[in-house]
Amino acid sequence: MFDSKITKKLISEEQIQQTVSRLGKEVTEHYTGIDQELLVVGLLRGSFIFMADLVRCIELPLCVDFMTVSSYGDGTISSGDVKIIMDLDTSIEGRDVLLVEDIVDTGKTFSKVIRMMNNRNPNSLKVCTFLNKPECRTADVTVDFCGMDIPNEFVVGYGLDFAQQYRNLPYVGVLGE
Repeated sequence: MFDSKITKKLISEEQIQQTVSRLGKEVTEHYTGIDQELLVVGLLRGSFIFMADLVRCIELPLCVDFMTVSSYGDGTISSGDVKIIMDLDTSIEGRDVLLVEDIVDTGKTFSKVIRMMNNRNPNSLKVCTFLNKPECRTADVTVDFCGMDIPNEFVVGYGLDFAQQYRNLPYVGVLGE
């Protein structure tokens, strides 16, 4: 079985659905009354499953876009130099933007993405993450909409991967060795 290296189930399918539904309501409430469509931007690849579920729970006119960034190059340790691999198709200038991430841990790369996005002059920029590891944070990142805080364990499933594997698990589990 391909998930035999999962040592424990951290978040069940039911908990995921409840969390995404709650976040959708929070986002809807926050952005109700804006003058234009909300622009929801996902960071690929990890956020795609969460973002697909989230946008279906947001009861507002919206459009979606994606970007891919990297700070790893060919190594396994972040260089700290964020490179845009795939940029947005949509201008964010003057727009209300919700930046969606699967997990925020150290925040190093994500804080640089937020700075890059703010330099594009959005009307507003808010952050929504499914999972948050506050005890890992080494960079200043404000999470406006948080699914849940989790302990400092390596997790996979529901879009989160290890070497591009496990993204399709319907739950979030802790990966063992």
